Amino acid sequence: MTISPVDFASLLCSRLCHDLLSPVGALNNGLELLADEHDPDMRQRCLDLLSESAKASANKLKFFRLAFGAAGGFGETVDTREARTAIEGLFGENHRVQLGWLIEEGALPKPAIKVLLNLALIAGDALIRGGQLDVGAEEHNGTIEIVVRAEGPRIVLDQELRTALTGAPDDAIITPRAAAAWLVHSLVQENAGTMQVSPPESEVLMFGASLKAG
Repeated sequence: MTISPVDFASLLCSRLCHDLLSPVGALNNGLELLADEHDPDMRQRCLDLLSESAKASANKLKFFRLAFGAAGGFGETVDTREARTAIEGLFGENHRVQLGWLIEEGALPKPAIKVLLNLALIAGDALIRGGQLDVGAEEHNGTIEIVVRAEGPRIVLDQELRTALTGAPDDAIITPRAAAAWLVHSLVQENAGTMQVSPPESEVLMFGASLKAG
């Protein structure tokens, strides 16, 4: 299945708007409450809400900039510490997801960073009751191997996402929900790589991706 660049850009924009609607909406609600509230304790609670929502919005934007955008300000490679900070900002604030970072490489090519971040996004979202998210990557003999593992009390990965990760059939319809999965599939293909997903009956969720380093 192929998707035109315009259609794919539309899918990504829809996904961004969906994910940013909640924290930005909370900002708006907090401002409305603050304007009508005169009790000092309640005003402080409104300010706390505004602070939390603003931080959540900023963290999501930082993550999406690296995961979906052109990552302006970086060269052909991206510092892996930037990727770790982005994932921690996205999932770490409420401590719902614990991150295990298993990457010693100081930097990785942009395509590898995007694959890593989007797989982490999909796996983290699949941990609907929280859990452990482990991210690993290494470069060996011109190939970058990426592994993302998710384990928790309940893991849900829609079939649509599985299909998009491994290559959707010609008659499949890709929705904004699967935009990150399709981006992973496209990047892996463009870089002469392979993509593996653990079977639905597995107790843990595993993603494995390999792509050429250059």
